Parts: sequence; structure tokens; C-alpha cells
Amino acid sequence: MAVITIDKVSRWFGNVVAVNDVTMTIGPGVTGLLGPNGAGKSTLIHMMSGFLGPSSGTVALDGQAIWRSQQVYRKVGLVPEKESMYDYLTGWEFVLANAELHGLADPGAAAERALALVEMAYAQERQTGTYSKGMKQRVKMASALVHDPEVLLLDEPFNGMDPRQRLHLMELLRRFGADGRTVLFSSHILEEVEQLARHIEVVVAGRHAASGDFREIRRLMTDRPHRYLVRSSDDRRLAAALIADGSTSGIAFDDAEKALSVQAVDFQGFTTLLPKVARAAGIRLYTVSPADESLESVFSYLVSS
Repeated sequence: MAVITIDKVSRWFGNVVAVNDVTMTIGPGVTGLLGPNGAGKSTLIHMMSGFLGPSSGTVALDGQAIWRSQQVYRKVGLVPEKESMYDYLTGWEFVLANAELHGLADPGAAAERALALVEMAYAQERQTGTYSKGMKQRVKMASALVHDPEVLLLDEPFNGMDPRQRLHLMELLRRFGADGRTVLFSSHILEEVEQLARHIEVVVAGRHAASGDFREIRRLMTDRPHRYLVRSSDDRRLAAALIADGSTSGIAFDDAEKALSVQAVDFQGFTTLLPKVARAAGIRLYTVSPADESLESVFSYLVSS
């Protein structure tokens, strides 16, 4: 059960601060790392993988500093966003070289397993320079998995993959997380993160903005009204009853959704009030659904705050 601990970490390049006093813990399971372009995601991943040292603070795996620790490197697999590869090598040669660099007892067997895992055995004799972007992503994945790491760090791993390849990789990552590995990935496609990661870490302008289940994060945003779509047997009477209570700040009829759009300033108060009001008035509730608890809404609120 590998745990990465980032403690008061900053990283600067000359006068540019890429990561500013970040503290977070990444444990077993699948974690999504989110942030706008330039927020510091890649810098954090490079420090977690040992390819970059922090300017201040510590990045540790199970209590041992990662930077310049050969033993820790053996436990970590990295899939970087950049495609820099040796184009003259075949896929097999590329993954085999990584197996040999790790000093594995049987590098050939390890390379074979890794390529089969990402469904790249069929193209392993082709030079990587002839690969599509999605194929390069998968062979990079194979090289990261060749030594069977406890920790897997992926920077935009789904780039260039077609839908089938994307689904296969998502299922692979789910399996790794369920097996107790520590998996962290960044992605600019929020739908992928929402489907794959229950736990998210958000960085904005180099700072740590939020951590946890995105639904719980949304409920903690008490400065922003919660929006709900409510369908009932009598929308007009229900609206009149709800607007009289201080837990709501606005109600309108959404023509597109054919439902009441309710803004609730008191989440607990509204969720308690709604069934009571409906029961007292003899109104049947058909659907009550949050309209802004998606990861996209949460991310938008965090970035704009």
C-alpha cells in the first residue's frame, strides 16, 4: 500500500513559481489530478516520479524522499505527456530497454507481458516513429508497467487514443486501483476523470485548491447556491411553498428541462424542507436532481473563485 506524501512543496524555475507550498497525500486507488493549463500538474508529477527535485519541502514515498533515491524509483512507473521517444527503436526494443535498465531477472518476459497488457504485441516489431499518437501512448504505458510498479503516475495518458483504446486503458487503471496500487493521472477531459476517479486533487495557479470526492467538495462550497431541477405534480404550488423559506434564493421554470430550477443557499435546510412541503401540500415529487454537482461544475467554480 504505497502512499506519496507531498509536504509544503514549492518548485520554481528562475523567477517563475510553478508550484507554491503544496501539501497533499496520494494513497492507494485512482486519483485524478486537475487544474488549468500551467497550473503545475506536470511539475508535481515529475517531482512525484523523481525526475525533478523540489525547490523546498519534501516529496516522499512511504516516508522515504523520492528525489535521488534509486530504491524508490523502482517502485514508480511514469507515463509523461511529452512524446519524446527513440523513433528508430521498435516497440519491443523500447520496452525491453526499460526492463533491462530496471535490472529485471527476465527482461524479455517482462517486456512481453507489458506489451500484451496494453494490447501492443501486434505492433511490437514496428519502429516507434511509425506509430500513431495513441500507439505511442500505449507503448509508453508498457514501459511504465514493465517492472510492475506499486505507483503509477500518468500525465494526460488518454491523449490521441481512440474510444476503444481509451475504454481499455480506463478499465486497466480501475483494475490497478482495485488491486491496491496507487494510481494518479491528469486529464483535461473532465468526463474521463469523473468516470474513473472518485478522489480528486485540484491545483490552480500552482496552489492546492481542493481535495477529496468532488461531490463532497461541492457541498462544502457554501458561498455558492446549489441548483436543483425538481419535477412534481404541481410545480406552481410547490414553487410558492419553497420560495417562502429562507433556504432558497430563487426559483424559475426551466422550459428546456420542463422542471423547476431551484437555487438553494442552505443545502441541508433545502433537502429537509422539500419532502416536508410536498407532503403537507399533497404534491407528488417525480424527480429531484442536482444541476451543478458534476465534476465540470465543481472544477469551474474552483478555477473561477
